[in-house]
Amino acid sequence: MLAHIRRFPRTLWLFLANLPMERKLIVVFIFLISLPITYVSYLSSRSTFNSVLVNATASAGQMADSASDTVDRYLTDLKRYTALPLYNTDVQFYLEQQGTDWEKNTGMSMFLSYLNHTKEEIVAVYLVDKYGSVYYDKSSGISELFPAERLAQWQSLTKEGVAPVVQGRHTIRVNASDHREVFSILRTVSSVSSLQKIGMIIFDINISLFKGIVDPVNAVTHGSTLIVDDQGGLIYASPGGGGDSPGLLENNTDKFLQQVSGPGGHFRITLDSKDYLAVYTVSEKTGWTTLVSIPLDTILSPVEKTRNTQILTTLAIIAFALIVATFISYALTKPLKSMVRLMKQVQHGNLDVWLHPRYNDEIGMLGSHFNRMIIRVKDLLQEVTLTEKRKQKADMRALQNQINPHFIYNTLESIRMLAEGSDEPRVAQLTYLLGMQMRYGIVRSEELVTIRDELDHVRNYLDMLQIRFPDKFSLQIQVQEQLLSFPVIKLVFQPIVENAVFHGLEPKQGPGRISITGWAEGDQAVFSVEDNGVGMDEVTLRALNSSLSGGADGEKFGIGLRNVNERLRLDYGSPFGLRVESVQGSGTRVTLRIEALSSHRTEE
Repeated sequence: MLAHIRRFPRTLWLFLANLPMERKLIVVFIFLISLPITYVSYLSSRSTFNSVLVNATASAGQMADSASDTVDRYLTDLKRYTALPLYNTDVQFYLEQQGTDWEKNTGMSMFLSYLNHTKEEIVAVYLVDKYGSVYYDKSSGISELFPAERLAQWQSLTKEGVAPVVQGRHTIRVNASDHREVFSILRTVSSVSSLQKIGMIIFDINISLFKGIVDPVNAVTHGSTLIVDDQGGLIYASPGGGGDSPGLLENNTDKFLQQVSGPGGHFRITLDSKDYLAVYTVSEKTGWTTLVSIPLDTILSPVEKTRNTQILTTLAIIAFALIVATFISYALTKPLKSMVRLMKQVQHGNLDVWLHPRYNDEIGMLGSHFNRMIIRVKDLLQEVTLTEKRKQKADMRALQNQINPHFIYNTLESIRMLAEGSDEPRVAQLTYLLGMQMRYGIVRSEELVTIRDELDHVRNYLDMLQIRFPDKFSLQIQVQEQLLSFPVIKLVFQPIVENAVFHGLEPKQGPGRISITGWAEGDQAVFSVEDNGVGMDEVTLRALNSSLSGGADGEKFGIGLRNVNERLRLDYGSPFGLRVESVQGSGTRVTLRIEALSSHRTEE
């Protein structure tokens, strides 16, 4: 794994290094432009995100503190109201008076009515005397209350002392079948003189009080507000504000309270697959917790819009940079591409190319040097071609001049043998044939001849040999008519026939046969010179073909075949030449291929 990681940078570098120059420039431009822009956009987006989150948290914290202070002031007022019976001597008297009369009812009603109208959110105010009688004043819209159902609970809540007690959110029955959500402030009323408990005072406050307090908070923060008492009991929860589903806060109060620690702070929480920012504050006076929950997508929607704008701007800049980079890279690499294209043409042999530099920069100088190089290459190739032609002509003369002494030696040997027998008529005929042989080989030795001329030369040669070896050899020629006028270099067939006579037929007992066959194969002419002589073994045959095809030293096989093979390869090319087949005791066949006239090279 570590080795792969180490090889990755090198692999990436090789990939980039092997890219065309135009793409390299585009990659460099895009990298240098897009990377800083992308990085700056990322930092800006992240900074904006953090800034918006911090500001939203601070704003929500201030609003929560304000709401908590408002609730504290309201509760403080109510607690102060619960102490009013201590300063009213009439109320003190009525609370200790057993039974009831018109004066007591009137005095109590007036006092309760005053208290009930101090706050518009007060649903009812109750006074319970020393003997358990309940007097109350209710808000408009309520015709009947049922304090007797709650008396025992009041007594339980106030038995611990004389300090005011806050009873959290609860439901009371009104008008026989209706219900109201309220919270209550209770207090024991003690006698000023004896300090003994002489009654209780209770305020029922409509829970809608908190709606007026938290609505401004929700409007500013676009969230929802939760108020919980010091016992963890729910006092008020915004009904689905800030885009929340109805009852979200009320149903998840425990989850919120689990995150609350300390007098204030904030945290993130996920409810119903949605993220929220919760900011809370805990009242030092009441212990109540005021918590504002804001959906993160609400806070971050402006950030997302800004981020999307930045992304679009970044993409637009990158696209523009890509267009500019493509244009610049194209302008810079176009001359190089032209030069590469011309170099490929030169590689395939086309030297008639010319680059036209438009500018005097480094690429223009490179183009000028390229043009001078092409001129120099043309001059060198022309010089090499002329040198090669001169060398071929010299080689042809040298090789062709080897033929004449070779067969002249054999002919003179025949004349010597005949002269010993004093057979003068045959000596004359032999001398005539020898003259024709020499004229054919010497006169205009550099010109091409036809296949017909070559075959006539072979016939003259065999006639000359018949004088020395009467009835020893027979010649059969079967060449297609259209090949007889085919041009060919001189002295191709005669050395092959001579080789067949002296190495194949002369050692053989009895008469021998030489056949020359010619036919066309595509754009080539194929000729076969075959004898029924003694042939050669496989080792000798393999060595002979190897010397002919590979240019090995072939002196041990004589001059004739090697000379013909070299001249054919020099004139027609290395694919052409001789190929020998032989079976010991059966004969030998020499095959040669000659290039067609339509594609044959002619001297200028």
